[in-house]
Amino acid sequence: MDDLLIARSLFGTTMAFHIIFATIGVGLPLMILTAELMYQRTKDQDYVVMAKRWTKAFAVLLGVGIPTGTIAGVQLSLLWPGFMEVIGRVMPLPFQIEIYAFFVEALFMSIYVYAAERIAPWMRIVSLILVAMGALASAVLITNVHAFQGTPAGFRYEDGKYLDIDPWAAFFNPSFFVTAGHVALSAYVTGAFVVASVAAFKLMKSDFGSRVYKLHQKAIMISLVVGGIASFLTALNGHESAQYLHEYQPEKLAAAEGLFETQDHAPLAIGGFTDRETKEIKWAIEIPWALSFLAGNSFDTVVVGLNDFPEEYWPPLFVHTLFNAMVGIGSLLILISLLGIAWKKFLKKDHFPKVFLWTLVASGPLAVAAIEFGWIFACTGRQPWVIYRILSTAQSATTAENLGILFILFAFVYVILGTAVVFVLFYYFRKNTVLDDLQRAEKKSVPLFSSNS
Repeated sequence: MDDLLIARSLFGTTMAFHIIFATIGVGLPLMILTAELMYQRTKDQDYVVMAKRWTKAFAVLLGVGIPTGTIAGVQLSLLWPGFMEVIGRVMPLPFQIEIYAFFVEALFMSIYVYAAERIAPWMRIVSLILVAMGALASAVLITNVHAFQGTPAGFRYEDGKYLDIDPWAAFFNPSFFVTAGHVALSAYVTGAFVVASVAAFKLMKSDFGSRVYKLHQKAIMISLVVGGIASFLTALNGHESAQYLHEYQPEKLAAAEGLFETQDHAPLAIGGFTDRETKEIKWAIEIPWALSFLAGNSFDTVVVGLNDFPEEYWPPLFVHTLFNAMVGIGSLLILISLLGIAWKKFLKKDHFPKVFLWTLVASGPLAVAAIEFGWIFACTGRQPWVIYRILSTAQSATTAENLGILFILFAFVYVILGTAVVFVLFYYFRKNTVLDDLQRAEKKSVPLFSSNS
């Protein structure tokens, strides 16, 4: 591996690890807020127990997300000095504002955890709304830098100099709202299905009709409703994202669909893999005219193929597989939500089939995998540019050598952190069972949220 590839691999590994905690850290507060709202509306203690237990999990995950996010920030400065120089001149606002978003999130989560039993119901709800907003703002602000990389704006680049800088124009670059929407919605999908995954597994281990069984069943229904709505909205946002790629990064869209020849009535390729030698998608299912409609809401839309660009500007062609995996998992999650809601609400069944519960167990890891596929597609599909058509990845990288040992050491750190977080979650929830929390909730003199036995 050359130094550039090691630098990319090191930062990519850091982000692949961090994004798990960052994404769940955005999605889980919405689930906690939903459970709290259900509790205040129904006074059903099952919902307040859900909120408490999800809050404890959120705190553990946040404890890992903060240091990995810090590592990512340091690596940006050390591994990509050319990129950070441009960001420092043109796009500093997201990093500056993100500090305040994190402060709001941490402050009001502390209020909810330590004072939930001492503040009014409306204050509990307001606290969680601010936690959810702070978490979302942190993710959106950092992702806005990625949006800027794909659709740079707010400056003029001449002779290696950045002139006429407008930080707000850079902040509200053309893909800001589409990218922010996709990040938010996909995080809510992941948070919902991670909860559904755990609840389904626990449901299968509980006695049918027991108090614990009913709690997990309610958790599944909340997850299916929140996850189903977010999944559907993510699909709609994905359609808009494709249109932005068609307008601003046409070679990325062409690589995602394995399209080599520019054409109208372009087909949409599902599955298969891209063969560089023959310049075609092998073993794919093609939907006639669908790509043109996806790109421009018209079958007559001309979609530019890869052959219209120099080959050195082509993204890696495996992004087609990443794109298909992301879209495929998203479509499956929509289907799971519809089936689950229909089974429970319309068919009025009192329990889910075991095969469906195992599908739900798989849905959490699949949702996280879709996030990973989507992130890798988004960043790799922009190659060879770190800032599209302005700054190449090679130009922005550090000139330092011997990065291999750092790659190994950081990978070892992530293994330790990952193992530790799994151990802590298992230890805490085995020592504080659902039944324990239900009993605490029934005893008004015993604190629920501050219990940490």
